[in-house]
Formats: sequence, structure tokens, C-alpha cells
Amino acid sequence: MAAENGQWIMYGMAWDDPYRIRSHQELIRWVQEIGFLPLFKNEADGFSAEEHTSNQFWWTGDPEQDPWAWRELIARSGEVAYGKFFGGKAGFISREWFPCFANYRRDGYDFDARWDDELANIRCKKIMDCFDREPEIPSHELKLKAGFGKGGEKNFSGILTQLQMQSYLTIRDFRRRVSKKGQTYGMAVAVYAQPEQLWGYDHVTSAYREDPQESWERIWDHVRARFSAASEEQLRKVLR
Repeated sequence: MAAENGQWIMYGMAWDDPYRIRSHQELIRWVQEIGFLPLFKNEADGFSAEEHTSNQFWWTGDPEQDPWAWRELIARSGEVAYGKFFGGKAGFISREWFPCFANYRRDGYDFDARWDDELANIRCKKIMDCFDREPEIPSHELKLKAGFGKGGEKNFSGILTQLQMQSYLTIRDFRRRVSKKGQTYGMAVAVYAQPEQLWGYDHVTSAYREDPQESWERIWDHVRARFSAASEEQLRKVLR
């Protein structure tokens, strides 16, 4: 996705291209095959879901054809993790590769240990403390419960992105708000959860036994082998 002459341009494959991804199930299988994948086109050519889908149905709301709707189905499936994992932008990580990202991005720290060592700020802690009481929280509720908003803490979306980049949070689902009368309304909002809630603590932290730098090298070697045409600088911008 890029802005050209004031308009957003979506990239992708021709409708009749036999290699085009045609459903959210196909996209899940591809993420599981390659390990991790940004949602949108980035500096590294070919390293995105966008470039392997059709550009005809984005943001149409059609769950059969719209990759933007697919991300909701994929997050809900729990088969791969979805969140802002790549340069602060959205993407997917497979169950197999998530422990590697968790070890590298967390530098071997559970969040409580990061806080104890004074490596996390109070705004991060206020958000993470909410998940001690509830396993899944919609973004609008999380904002209030963590004390953000009018008269409270600032930069809620930025802190959420930071916690996803550090692999402490994922987007588990998308749900519409519910009125006092029990009726749904508005657009669906992201529902956040810890990856440990999705796949269990033992799995998510299973790479803690190795040095975080070793995890980074495994990620790096894997993506370099898959997308060898991209430069090191391009790939680092996406992965760091």
C-alpha cells in the first residue's frame, strides 16, 4: 500500500494468477509455511500479504474476498498470531515462530521482570495489569480500565503498538460494541490478549533457553533465505 498523487494504491496479483491467495484459510497456511508475514507491502518486495492477494476487494467487507476482513477471521481463529509486529505495522506470526520473536523482542524478559528491572514505563504496566483480571479486553474498554483518555495517561495507541512489538500483546479478535440495550453498533474494534492466553506460557516462552541474539539470528537467516532479493537494510526496517 502506498500513497501516490494523494491516493492510496494497493498492490497485488492479477485475479487469474494461479499463485494468488484466494481465502483467509490459504493465507493462514502460507503464514504457517513461511513463518511470519507483514500484512501490507513494505520495503522488501514480496514480503507481504498484500502483494499476494488481489487489489480488487480490499475494504469491501466481503469476508470471502476482502483481505482486510480476512485479518479478523485469522485473529479469531487462533491459528496464527495477528498484531502490529513489523515496524509498528500489522502482520502475522505462526505458532512455530512466535517463541523466537518473543525471546528476541522481550530480550528474555516476562513483562513483570521487565517492570521489576525498571525497563518498562508506568503506562505499559497500567495496560498489562488489566490482563491479570481479564484474559481478553476490547480496545475501548482497555483504554478506560488502564486510565488513558481525557485527564489520564496519553498515547494509548502508541503504547499498545509498543507492547505488540515487544510480543506482550496480540490482537485476538474484532468485535462490535454493545449498547446498554444489548444491541451491537459501530465498527468492530480490536480485542487484545496476551499470547500466553492463546498458546500457553510454556510454548510462548519455550525459546527463553537460548540467548535472544540467537533467536534474532534464526529469524534473520530464515527471512534472508526466503526473500534473498531484498537488501539487508530493507529487511531490517521491517523486522526491527
